[in-house]
Amino acid sequence: MVFKTRDRLIEVARQLFLLKGLENTTMLDIANASDNGRRTIYTYFKSKSEIYDAVIQRESERHISSLREIAALDITATEKMQLFLTRNFDVIKEASLKHDSLISWLTLDFSRSDKIKRAVVEKESELFDMIVREGVRTGEFDAEQCDRLRRLIPTMVQAVSRDALTSERKEGKPSDLPNEFVKFIISTIRNKQSN
Repeated sequence: MVFKTRDRLIEVARQLFLLKGLENTTMLDIANASDNGRRTIYTYFKSKSEIYDAVIQRESERHISSLREIAALDITATEKMQLFLTRNFDVIKEASLKHDSLISWLTLDFSRSDKIKRAVVEKESELFDMIVREGVRTGEFDAEQCDRLRRLIPTMVQAVSRDALTSERKEGKPSDLPNEFVKFIISTIRNKQSN
């Protein structure tokens, strides 16, 4: 029962944050929408900031789960890398289209949910490394190029996403920047001797 109530509060808060925005959602709003009293909410969460962190944690877990599924697919390491990078861009774009307040964990705004963001980047890096090791083992990827790129990927994905989203908002059409980035990364890490 405890987990069901907590999960329900998190889901209701997520929906309200999307609908009304983080700043315009109150603990009373969450209590009313979840059919619980404020006392129940405060049993699980001390503040709106704490429930926001729980929402971001849940969204982060979903994102990492989708990346794990990609890493486990029975396809080439090159195909996994393409899907992995594309999924990272997709999740940022999806969150941005829903509501800007829910993508603060994916941007360079380190003032909120920093611990969660670092954990997500760490898990993403582990999965990236797993795909890289597979690609190096199968001869698809150049180990030296992958090593150079490894630490830069999270920052590069953030920067490309931010630029693509800004461009899309200004021009009113999808940006091709993420696709070009994925092609560039794949061509950079491909083992030239295996071609």
